[in-house]
Amino acid sequence: MTHINDIRTEIKEHWEGHILPFWSTLKDHNNGGFYGWVGNDLRVDPLAPKGGIATARQLWSFAAAYRVTGNEIWRDHAEHAYRFLVNHVMDTEYGGMYWMVHANGEPMDTSKHVYTQSFGVYSLSEYYRATGDESALELAKTLFALIEDQGLNAELPAYKEQFDRFWNEQPNEMLSENGVIADYTMNTHIHVLEAYTTLYRVWPDPQVKTALERLLDILYERVYDKDTKFLGVFFNEDWQSIIDLRSFGHDIEASWLIDETLKVLGLDQHPEYSAMVTDIAYNISNVAVQDDGSLMNEQEGDHVDEKRIWWVQAEAMVGFYNAYERTGDPLFLERVERLWTYTKEHIIDHRAGGEWYWSVDGDGTPDQSEIAGPWKCPYHNSRFCIELMERMG
Repeated sequence: MTHINDIRTEIKEHWEGHILPFWSTLKDHNNGGFYGWVGNDLRVDPLAPKGGIATARQLWSFAAAYRVTGNEIWRDHAEHAYRFLVNHVMDTEYGGMYWMVHANGEPMDTSKHVYTQSFGVYSLSEYYRATGDESALELAKTLFALIEDQGLNAELPAYKEQFDRFWNEQPNEMLSENGVIADYTMNTHIHVLEAYTTLYRVWPDPQVKTALERLLDILYERVYDKDTKFLGVFFNEDWQSIIDLRSFGHDIEASWLIDETLKVLGLDQHPEYSAMVTDIAYNISNVAVQDDGSLMNEQEGDHVDEKRIWWVQAEAMVGFYNAYERTGDPLFLERVERLWTYTKEHIIDHRAGGEWYWSVDGDGTPDQSEIAGPWKCPYHNSRFCIELMERMG
């Protein structure tokens, strides 16, 4: 087996020499922010819209890069993203972050989604963590209060999904897939958890702790299936699952995000939560890992989607390494090593000016999806690099 130090060295070199330089070239010096689209042919579209989620993820990625490396270049990029988020993505009249703006920063799709707001909290908290900029923390607090005020159904409880600009609830078209429209999603809940956990690191307020404890309870009691060890994906207004769908990447991502919350809160009085973390990791290890070491995408009913998606591989490496730290089981270390080998060989785009492919098929052939876009950002693979560097260090 490859030595941990060798893997760490490779990951660090890849992050600093491949991932961060790619995204830095997309800095839009004219309109602010970062260009919204790079096609599979590696051509940049300077006129493409810029996503609210993408902007927040870019801010998080460069802020975290500055925090980890101390390199002023990444602080400059983080400040660049921060200014665009504050000046263009934030709705100063009705509150919250837009779904999409034009290349010049003018509002384009003024929908508000709790998922988008959560990434605002996440990225602003990380920016404050890296730079100490109090204005960013205040804005993170404002978005937290907005999510709790507008986005929380306190009776169930559950976090709602989609709204119009004026915070009237709308059908959740933005975060529903597979032919259903979900009232509640696992995806939104795990990312609100992720956001609040980072906020709590820098602002350990009792309100945030209460919200985190509520989210852990929701995930354990409503989303997690204690019999199958899978998380449900899409739910109706009564928290009933509306589709037989298993999202392997989200499950392994959720396992380590939940564990991170447990660590930040210092929660050791809930052994059932700790068991959930490891049970999810073992389950995904057993059912979703292919012979080549990669992780499949999802399963709906009897149909298995065997695409190897970029973010799924990244999150699986963090999730399996987290499970190794928690259990000491060398199986998980082997999973990480093989996933990294697969990622180097098939997911990383080795073309000059490339980054990571969106996905590859079972033969390792890349699809033709964009290399950068509203969902394809430096967040998943940058975070994988940072998490493993810090954990292996």
